[in-house]
Amino acid sequence: MACTVGPEPLGDGGGSERPKWDNKLQYLLSCIGFAVGLGNIWRFPYLCQTYGGGAFLIPYLIALVFEGIPLFYVELAIGQRLRRGSIGVWTAISPYLGGVGLGCVTVSFLVSLYYNTVLTWVLWYFLNSFQSPLPWSSCPLDVNRTGFEAECQASSTVSYFWYRQTLNITADISDSGSIQGRLLACLAASWAVVYLCVIRGIESTGKAIYFTALFPYLVLTIFLIRGLTLPGAVEGLIYLFTPDVQILQNPRVWLDAATQIFFSLSLAFGGHIAFASYNPPRNNCEKDAVTIALVNSMTSLYASIAVFSVLGFKAANDHGRCLDRNILHLINAFDFPDQSISRDDYAAVLTHLNASQPERVARLHLEACHLEDFLDKSASGTGLAFIIFTEAILHMPGAPGWAVLFFGMLFTLGLSSMFGNMESIITPLLDMGLTHRSIPKEVLTGLACLLCFLSAICFTLQSGNYWLEVFDNYAAPLNLIIFAFLEVIGVAYVYGLQRFSDDIVCMTGRRPSLYWRVTWKVVSPLLLLTIFVAYIAVLVWTPLSYRAWNTQYARFPSRQGAAGDGFTGTPAESSRKMLCSMALTVCRVSRTLNCLLGGQSSGCVVFPQKNPQNLTSPSYWKVALAGCHHLGS
Repeated sequence: MACTVGPEPLGDGGGSERPKWDNKLQYLLSCIGFAVGLGNIWRFPYLCQTYGGGAFLIPYLIALVFEGIPLFYVELAIGQRLRRGSIGVWTAISPYLGGVGLGCVTVSFLVSLYYNTVLTWVLWYFLNSFQSPLPWSSCPLDVNRTGFEAECQASSTVSYFWYRQTLNITADISDSGSIQGRLLACLAASWAVVYLCVIRGIESTGKAIYFTALFPYLVLTIFLIRGLTLPGAVEGLIYLFTPDVQILQNPRVWLDAATQIFFSLSLAFGGHIAFASYNPPRNNCEKDAVTIALVNSMTSLYASIAVFSVLGFKAANDHGRCLDRNILHLINAFDFPDQSISRDDYAAVLTHLNASQPERVARLHLEACHLEDFLDKSASGTGLAFIIFTEAILHMPGAPGWAVLFFGMLFTLGLSSMFGNMESIITPLLDMGLTHRSIPKEVLTGLACLLCFLSAICFTLQSGNYWLEVFDNYAAPLNLIIFAFLEVIGVAYVYGLQRFSDDIVCMTGRRPSLYWRVTWKVVSPLLLLTIFVAYIAVLVWTPLSYRAWNTQYARFPSRQGAAGDGFTGTPAESSRKMLCSMALTVCRVSRTLNCLLGGQSSGCVVFPQKNPQNLTSPSYWKVALAGCHHLGS
């Protein structure tokens, strides 16, 4: 069979003018940087610890082999073959799939808004790390300067710095509060850094990626070496990886493993399609897909060891201080000589006193000091980065230096992921030729970054953390699962598995094995459909809510589930209305795009405008769903 390059690329981004990677390493680092993000540091270790330690690796590896790698291969191959961004690729496969590409761009835009907001918080902590002592090491004085802030004393120093001095958070989502100037300045700085890095597409990100993709591995290695020398590190690692096979009977374990693989590889965003479109047509994308996916998973394991060696040290430190407080109570109550009871002797002394004078011991109300209880106090997301880990750093010698390294690592991790997010947005726009040839790429990139910055200002409000949590939980996950399902169906059944296999032969020189063909045709679609159904079931049975800061809870993450107003009504209703608005917007635009790209300008009907207050009325959804059902017809 004669091998020919796929359909001619659209717009200015294609043809002989299409940029190319300087070398293969640039491309691999860009894909690794996009895939390896904050979730590898602050979500995978938490899931591994929560779901039976080493036992969690079983569903994780199964999901990697039958869901992650096959889908990843599809995105790299289709992007490299058709040499276009997400919209161009799916429109070329079928005009009716153009909405999938647009959906990928829309989700990438939404994710970029709050992902870079997290980098804003990281930048704020990074700048505050250049001082000794660290600002979250002690409570500030009150207004009268006669004591410490009551809110700080009621919670903890790290929680107070995060919730009050950084976010200045409101009581619930109904109270928007004001824009926080320090966060707005950091947000502007973060977007300025992103713009400077992506200003010329892969020509500029290809240079920056050498640092942003490799620096986190250097810092992780430093933390690992230091962490393993700290007391309690071994206990932390044993607790992390001790397998609990019984927990595999919980369906939620399998769902979280599948979704972790899915989001960790950054599937269905369109970034990998864009990156692969700059490859030469004969690049071995199969080897790339397997290599990048394995590096991503090994990074998660590597990060888990580094993180929990430090958290084990924190747990051992907290356990020791708990014993010291109890020892002090015993010494004072029973008139023992000072320093007469060591930590090693505490258990024996307490056992003896419980046997001889149980009533006096009971009146002391001693704390229950068990190392496992302190190891249990883990968290994911911002709770791990800005509370748990920052507190652990306080106990390490040279704390400011470790804080600079940690938050510098988080910033570069997030920055390399932002490269992929922005490429997901900009590449399809360039391919579609929406701008005149006289307008340089730098201007379009600048306008995209400016629009993202202006749209993200809402996250710098005092209630911004609540909105970010709503977006993170409900705006992207379900959409990405749907888009990934449509992608694999589009390749296997619309584009045709035989035709796709022929393309693979042209690019790699060999036909896909039975493993690839079976996963693309049957296994991956069924897995994604199962994940979709399970995810919907979780949403149905779990009340839509957000967590609000309550100063009465002394330790994170014991925060209350808030029940306040959003747009109007309860948080669940607010979230539902927001999701309805977003879904209908994407549906309208997708229909219009499909009509235009499919050459069906006549007979294309845009949904009638309705009052936003009627978003949840049956009549509104009857019209909306009817329009979506006949999408592109």
